[in-house]
Amino acid sequence: MTVHSTLGPGLLESVYVECLVIDLRTSGLTVEIERRVPIVYRGEKIRTRLRVDLIVDGRLIVEIKAVERLHPVHQAQVITYLKLTGCPAGLLFNFNATSIRQGLKRLDHPDIYAMNHPGRRQ
Repeated sequence: MTVHSTLGPGLLESVYVECLVIDLRTSGLTVEIERRVPIVYRGEKIRTRLRVDLIVDGRLIVEIKAVERLHPVHQAQVITYLKLTGCPAGLLFNFNATSIRQGLKRLDHPDIYAMNHPGRRQ
């Protein structure tokens, strides 16, 4: 929230990523930037790898956007990252929103959520 309130909307995603990393590391968290995630298709690892914006403490995906509005494909992207990395949760930040609350969405790994909440839908 500090990054958004300090800088406001309208900058490139890369600026928000760097500033968020500073804040997270200052808070004592471990942050991996643009971790390359392998993709396995039909049992074979393909050459192309994903680059996840941030992984915090090895268990939280953080995907940064600076777009007019979030679309369902952005949420699907984070869920796919969760499945490929095994991380239990993700945050989708749109820094181009007028308030960070409007631009923030928490997403849970669907399989892990289902195991921890049997009978409930996400």
